[in-house]
Amino acid sequence: MVSKQSKPKNGENMKRVRIFIWGDVQGKYFRAAIQEKAVMMDITGYVRNKDDGSVMAVLEGDEADIDDVIDFCKEGPRGAAVDDVDVVDENYEGDYEDFEIRL
Repeated sequence: MVSKQSKPKNGENMKRVRIFIWGDVQGKYFRAAIQEKAVMMDITGYVRNKDDGSVMAVLEGDEADIDDVIDFCKEGPRGAAVDDVDVVDENYEGDYEDFEIRL
């Protein structure tokens, strides 16, 4: 698990989203790429593959940083082919201390 947290989480400009990414996205280093980007930006949460072939991530962090990760998800890492990205806003809870890949 990769972990790096340095920004204070005081609730200002904090956001939580659930992202669903469809296309040729599994087996393409997508989860690890999202984790690397999230850790660099002090975003917490998790990412996992879903049985339907999509990738789903829950992100908590600064709104601007989360928007950057969402933009990355629309393109994905080299080798992935993203067809669609759905972003669902959720209430920020501060539930996570790091960002992990879940099975």
